[in-house]
Amino acid sequence: MGEDERVSPLKNFLAGGVGGACLLLAGHPLDTIKVRLQTQPKASCTQFVLYTGTYDCFRKTVTKEGVLGLYKGMGAPLAGVAPMMAISFFGFGLGKQLQQRDAGTPLTYTQIFLSGCLAGIFTTVIVAPGERIKCLLQVQASSGQFKYAGPLDCAVQLYKEQGLRSIYRGTLLTLIRDVPSNGLYFLTYQYLKHFLTPEGQSVSQLSTPNILLAGGLAGILNWTIALPPDVLKSNFQTGEKVSTTSKTAYRSST
Repeated sequence: MGEDERVSPLKNFLAGGVGGACLLLAGHPLDTIKVRLQTQPKASCTQFVLYTGTYDCFRKTVTKEGVLGLYKGMGAPLAGVAPMMAISFFGFGLGKQLQQRDAGTPLTYTQIFLSGCLAGIFTTVIVAPGERIKCLLQVQASSGQFKYAGPLDCAVQLYKEQGLRSIYRGTLLTLIRDVPSNGLYFLTYQYLKHFLTPEGQSVSQLSTPNILLAGGLAGILNWTIALPPDVLKSNFQTGEKVSTTSKTAYRSST
């Protein structure tokens, strides 16, 4: 597999930041719905579930909180999206360099996958605390308990509780989610870009619609393996910590 045209780190950082911001603006409402569905309490014989599905959650959120309710908790990931994207591409590039002895030797798809996995490890440093804060802000409105005034207040309160340990709660589950899913994303994206490139042309000449198609399909495959650990992560990060005499347990706070 040939190398793509090299781009300066500054351009990568700026492009990643703008692209990540657009991603958040488009996807955060669906992410809010996802987290609320993941963390709602189970139905019992005498109690109905809060949301019966995606549309019901969307309708109730907009009715109760307005359209802005769908963007709850966006501040934390928005603040970290530019460095997160920069670190992601840095980790991916480093992974390729570590496995490529000769600059002219094409990387195998296995090496591309492993490079993407390394990117997932690197980004967890920023993603884990951002996800923790985001999820807490997303679910507090549906539970009716407004404990945090915003991302900064949430981070301060978490730090006062147990320091960085509380802010980084759920890091292992974030790694379990992001390492293989990032590997699959970069693998699929690189494969589709080369597959969609007309014969005799360079990958750098690929049209914008085809680039969007490759990224979209890669994102779908990303979430096919990321969603199960993401459900566990969301519940763990929003769960209430309960101390017992023998051990520490976690239960859902909603």
